[in-house]
Amino acid sequence: MNKPSYVSGTSSVPLLGETVGENLRRTTARFPEREALVSVQQGYRATYRELWEQTSELARALLVRGVRKGDRVGVWSPNRYEWVVLQYACARVGAILVNVNPAYRVHELEHALRHAGVSTLVLARAFRQADYVSMVREVRLRCPELRQTIVIDDEWTDLRQDARRLSEEELSNVERSLQFDEPINIQYTSGTTGFPKGATLSHHNILNNGYFVGQHLRYTEHDRVCIPVPFYHCFGMVMGNLACTSAGATMVIPAESFEPRAVMRTVQEERCTSLYGVPTMFIAELEHPEFASFDFSSLRTGIMAGSPCPIEVMKRVQRDMHMPEVTICYGMTETSPVSTQSRVNDPLDKRVSTVGQVHPHVEIKIVDPTTGRVVPRGAPGELCTRGYSVMLGYWDDAAATRAAIDAGRWMHTGDLATLDAEGYVKIVGRIKDMVLRGGENVFPREVEEFLYTIPGISDVQVIGVPDAKYGEELMAWVKLRPGVTLDGEAIRRLCRGKIATYKIPRYYKFVDAFPMTVTGKVQKFRMRELAIRELGLQRAASIQTA
Repeated sequence: MNKPSYVSGTSSVPLLGETVGENLRRTTARFPEREALVSVQQGYRATYRELWEQTSELARALLVRGVRKGDRVGVWSPNRYEWVVLQYACARVGAILVNVNPAYRVHELEHALRHAGVSTLVLARAFRQADYVSMVREVRLRCPELRQTIVIDDEWTDLRQDARRLSEEELSNVERSLQFDEPINIQYTSGTTGFPKGATLSHHNILNNGYFVGQHLRYTEHDRVCIPVPFYHCFGMVMGNLACTSAGATMVIPAESFEPRAVMRTVQEERCTSLYGVPTMFIAELEHPEFASFDFSSLRTGIMAGSPCPIEVMKRVQRDMHMPEVTICYGMTETSPVSTQSRVNDPLDKRVSTVGQVHPHVEIKIVDPTTGRVVPRGAPGELCTRGYSVMLGYWDDAAATRAAIDAGRWMHTGDLATLDAEGYVKIVGRIKDMVLRGGENVFPREVEEFLYTIPGISDVQVIGVPDAKYGEELMAWVKLRPGVTLDGEAIRRLCRGKIATYKIPRYYKFVDAFPMTVTGKVQKFRMRELAIRELGLQRAASIQTA
């Protein structure tokens, strides 16, 4: 009988049974003079002692402003040092930090503020072309629970001064009342239809997840982690910030948002040992015209996550960016977020072709999406995860919570995966992304991996589009390297004899970029919508049929 696709993350390292504030206090006591936080663009630096004092000051100021345990405090800002200080200050008073996507506009902002019942909003004055203050003014009357707004650029100093009106002992009394299973974070997941849902996470969820991410990367107080991914997402605030502060490492912010040259310059000048990014970020760095002029010799590790990692890109990051110990993480916001991660010493083939093994204290099973039964090892099915990392639920949405987390507390991810004999997980696609072409199941990820091997292709995404004959046909959106000329027929010729005929895309669209979320996830549903529209209009000139 075949072994079932189930594995548990047994570990001799216990879970942390403390709040985020207690953990930061312990780290500060161990490494008071080590650098904790650097914001290159702002010219800001703080040791752990200084960061602790600043979070204490801001926590007291929030209490003076009427913020109490369980209150929702929104943060709407790009990556700045103030974001980090606010993250830890809210945790120390038991307020629930509500991460507002920097890309939100009026409609989305209003939903987040109203749905979470945000009473205090801390925001940047503006970001890029967006005037945050004006947008808040537009929605404020429709957000009855929004009691106060604090503009970082104008009111940060005044806010800090309010701390003088409350003693350290009064803050300590509040901290002693907190429990680690209580919620401290709401993150809105990007939905494909309707409004996003608010994943509600506890101290226990995110502190432990950040801690074990850092353990896998072998972080110590000597590590310096370049974090160009957004703080509003788990990648930044959990895998980045909490992984660092639980180990005594340094958080390094290269810029307010991703800019490849700023990242490369920061790695060189700050002597970073670790670098984070989604695959598209690493591709942008590798293909930057000044890439060869930067020194990456200080790097040893990092994380590539957020979307499927092309094998060829992973190999280049390891070789050309001096990151032999780079790891891949897999997870979702609802699981705090990481469920699997490759180890720094995993065999090369496992590190480039899988998302690693189950995380400590987490369980994984692969089930038949139709029957719910566990499938044999090697067979594809829906990945489900269970353990300390599973969210408390979706904020104020019991029905959506029940639909995602079953009676056994298994979180259903919607991802198709396989589990091999050694316990390595491979993501083969999304249940919704799988293409059914003429009775054949086609996993776009498999086709993408082959197309990446074709010289001249920089990036590629494969989707399914409706077809009268086969039900669905494959379409490849292709980004070419500078100076390369390829068309759909040329790509098709290169595929023949290498992959099954039914896996060769029929349609090709050549683009400079893909529709993306602010966290770097490709929006395949949006690509499908655009393709259907264009194909229905006699196929736009940029779309080719092979």
